[in-house]
Amino acid sequence: MSEPPKCCICLDEFTSPASLPCGHCFCLGCIGEYWRIHGACQCPLCKAIFPTRPQLKTHQTLNAGAPSEEATVPLKAREVPCDFCPQKHRAVKSCLDCMASYCAAHLEPHYRNEALGRHLLISVAKNLEDSVCRLHGKRLNKFCRSDQTCICAMCAQTDHRGHHIISVSREATKKKVKLKRRRMKLQQAVQERLSKVEKIKLSADLGGEHPDESWAQNKELIRRLEEEICELQRRKAELEQLSQIEDDLHFIQKFLLSASS
Repeated sequence: MSEPPKCCICLDEFTSPASLPCGHCFCLGCIGEYWRIHGACQCPLCKAIFPTRPQLKTHQTLNAGAPSEEATVPLKAREVPCDFCPQKHRAVKSCLDCMASYCAAHLEPHYRNEALGRHLLISVAKNLEDSVCRLHGKRLNKFCRSDQTCICAMCAQTDHRGHHIISVSREATKKKVKLKRRRMKLQQAVQERLSKVEKIKLSADLGGEHPDESWAQNKELIRRLEEEICELQRRKAELEQLSQIEDDLHFIQKFLLSASS
């Protein structure tokens, strides 16, 4: 028997397969994300460009018919539930226009509908209200470098007028460069302390007049260095976890929080 057809984007069996006007087929979620990330409606295979967003219709005949793995896996700790699932399945994206989080199934209209397709989807956010200005109710898409805070477009014209203001994405890029430098410095500090530990072990005065006393002093010094190494590695792990945040706004918010702690 021949293998079932697979989506060339996720390289897995089709989930809610949708055909494009050019004839090529992809998972609805895969092609929707592809268009969202690239900002243009284009076929990933033949590079055909569609001036208007095609109405994507799914073909259930290509599905296995069984519930998807995503729908059967129970919600784990710290995972955000879908706002529309009676059984509270895991959300895969949050929408800043709808102010809601969606599982893969309930997210499909955002990929199928032209109007919903213009909504801003972000990585799943536990507290969506943190993405909206509490004063004006607008999306936090600006960053005030003067006050080191995320603001909305209305804030930029009122309370922060005349300040040094740039886009959230540009500030995120700057902070990611700074984050990379911090990680490199921490790694260098770890290596320096590891080298010290090795030198102490190699230069232990076991043949001197008081070998036991010398070793006790070296042992205490090694203990302190190893404690410093553990702390540096912990901070480095936190920065690595921070660098994995995809959404620019949430990355900046976490970055500022970590810098103040």
